[in-house]
Amino acid sequence: MSRRRTAPIVVVCCVAAAAGACTRRDDAAPPPRSALRQISLPDLSQMAPSAQAQVRNRHAALMQRMAAPGTSDADLADAYGELGRILMAADHRDAAEPCFLDAEALAPHDFRWPYLLGHVYRQNGDVARAVASLERARHLQPGDVAVLVWLGNLQLDAGHPEQAKARFANALSLEPTSLSARFGLGRAALAEQDYAGAVAELEDVLRRDPKASAAHYPLAMAYRALGEAAKAEAHLALRDTRQILPADPLIVDLEGLLESPQSYETRGIQALDRNDWAGAAALFRKGLELAPDHAALRHRLGTALYMMGDSRAAREQFEQAVRAAPDNFLAQYSLGVLLQSDGRHADAIDHFAAALKARAGYTEARLRLANSLRRVGRAADAVGEYRTVLSSAPDNAEARFNYAVALVQLRRDRDARAVLSEAVSAYPAQPLFAHALARLLASAPDAAVRDGERSIALVQDLLKKEPRTLELGETMAMALAAAGRYDEAAAVQRDLLKGARENGLGNTVPRLAKNLARYERGEPCRTPWADDEVP
Repeated sequence: MSRRRTAPIVVVCCVAAAAGACTRRDDAAPPPRSALRQISLPDLSQMAPSAQAQVRNRHAALMQRMAAPGTSDADLADAYGELGRILMAADHRDAAEPCFLDAEALAPHDFRWPYLLGHVYRQNGDVARAVASLERARHLQPGDVAVLVWLGNLQLDAGHPEQAKARFANALSLEPTSLSARFGLGRAALAEQDYAGAVAELEDVLRRDPKASAAHYPLAMAYRALGEAAKAEAHLALRDTRQILPADPLIVDLEGLLESPQSYETRGIQALDRNDWAGAAALFRKGLELAPDHAALRHRLGTALYMMGDSRAAREQFEQAVRAAPDNFLAQYSLGVLLQSDGRHADAIDHFAAALKARAGYTEARLRLANSLRRVGRAADAVGEYRTVLSSAPDNAEARFNYAVALVQLRRDRDARAVLSEAVSAYPAQPLFAHALARLLASAPDAAVRDGERSIALVQDLLKKEPRTLELGETMAMALAAAGRYDEAAAVQRDLLKGARENGLGNTVPRLAKNLARYERGEPCRTPWADDEVP
């Protein structure tokens, strides 16, 4: 969360708050009520009405308890703390700070208030006060793993790896399965230049949870320092910005407090990150109850529904999202993808174009647009779009492959051969380029492009590394025919035709039979891909 600066407020705080914290002996008496001052709320105008009502209700509850002469210190502390919690959830941390200070002053044995106050300071970048507050919380609950991990993280960020290591080790002694504590130990070892120790801890994190992708970057740095460049590069390629955080019920509870479209969206995104599709959908629906025209929530709900396997419901949400906000490029793109998967390429084109109108640099939308343009017979337009994609993303293998196919559709066989030949060298691990080149060399209408012997060599090499498929078998028959080996081509084609019939592939039988007749007449195939099989 970014720190939100609030308008000056009159705060409720203990007298000692002027020094930045309410430090008291455990047996000290609570501050006199006269030392507590009423507070004014920050500007709430940018919040959703539902969230504003929550904040105002908690403020009113505090005022009522302050006015009631029989309110105990514990009850008053709860009122301050609850107001602080809702303000913190709403990202008004400056306004939450004095609430937690007075809550802690009134209830010095309650772990919650110094703990949450420490997070206020942590999120505001005030490491010294964050550490002081969390240390007070640790004193109250020495066995709390979350507070130990957070203290370790803060000490590590402050450049004190030895102190951080002690906190992480303490946390692991209490909870040996804590990934966040083990991750902290690995980072502390890295900071102390104990690279072998860092590797041991961080590899252990990934063994325990391969999805703990935040471990890859520090692990790469440790391997690089050890001179193991290949391992370092492999882990760098897998790095992620998601953190490995401790189980933290108080913070989780805080994140669920605010009833606003934005809070439900944030929590839903977190559920998506956990692959909890149903949970994410439920959260997005709650947000939409508060803001039915919220296009981003509609799009995210559609995404969750799609991941749950309900494409029809997903499309309905995407359609509502683009009606509510035609410039929502993500919703336009997602709707286009669903239409494209249904074979509705003409409709998909409109939505990809709308996504690009809203964001011209959206490479994925431009690539999808080009693919659909190709499918509706507009290969010339598709070529221009593929070139635009490749100008900004020259390593995009999908764009390069489909660019070559579009050139074949335009009968620009020489250009297609050049693109595919270059791609075979550039992408040796991707067999689709070698297969497409073999198909083109075997059956291009342009005699200057055809090369039956090279096509046969390419297919034979593919057969050594790839499963035998119907398509690869067809290419071999084409290549044999291109080399004038018609009897062999016909024999291969007969086997393919028999296999297609036996395996219920009736839609391919006419095409296979047509080419078989050619080979039996001593004629080659001059069509790289039939209309029904264009990639």
